[in-house]
Amino acid sequence: MYFGFRNIRICYTDKPVIDDLTAEFPKGRISTIIGQNGCGKSSLLKTISRTVRPLRGEVIFEDRPLTEYPGKELAKRIAYLPQNRASLTDIDVRSLVSYGRYPHRREKRGGNEKDSHIIDQTLKRTGLYSIQDREVQTLSGGEYQRAWLAMTLCQEPELLILDEPTSHLDIGYQVEILELIGRLNKELGLTIVMVLHDLNLAARCSDRIYAVRDGRLYAQGTPREMITKRLLRELFGIEAGICEDDWNGCPYFIPIRNTKVREED
Repeated sequence: MYFGFRNIRICYTDKPVIDDLTAEFPKGRISTIIGQNGCGKSSLLKTISRTVRPLRGEVIFEDRPLTEYPGKELAKRIAYLPQNRASLTDIDVRSLVSYGRYPHRREKRGGNEKDSHIIDQTLKRTGLYSIQDREVQTLSGGEYQRAWLAMTLCQEPELLILDEPTSHLDIGYQVEILELIGRLNKELGLTIVMVLHDLNLAARCSDRIYAVRDGRLYAQGTPREMITKRLLRELFGIEAGICEDDWNGCPYFIPIRNTKVREED
């Protein structure tokens, strides 16, 4: 297994949020985890940063449990961007992005010429070079998200974990961020695993989609295999019409009605 979860169980109090979940994500692809609010998607990703410790099971990277890797080695190879981040003041974009170089620096030493070069490259790749001196708190929502994403890229990871990278963004910025993620996957060969709520955007940008329900992996497959009337009804309780996005070569759906509400009437 290149990367994935094996028999993961996560509990808050006595109730399991994730229960014996196993999932494997392919190298070099974009994989997206979907599911209802509260189904444990974010908790699952937090086991990677060790913010949440599972009661049972393991996170696997290159056939080894994550717990066997030294922290600094993992930080050079896996970058994790959580949904909720610290609110920063009095820091400019370049300084924030430079924090991603920390795993590569020797203890008690600052950055060197290589670090500066990688920071420059990353700022240009994410469209932030011209605003690198602006304070983070003055950025728009899309610029702010790109700045944090640039920080993770400065780690030079091979695996990028993103929890709701389009959260709180308008549709224009959502598409912009996901197109940037797609370019990073293609240009840098990054393996990307992320959580998204918008299923139509997930279908557009993902190679594979993983659905979580009742704490377990409910279904997995390509966007065309996953965006179906049956799955939308079973997973989200909606009736929907399935259409074809000829431009992007993927399916999308139009919600028709909430079956749960209709059943209670």
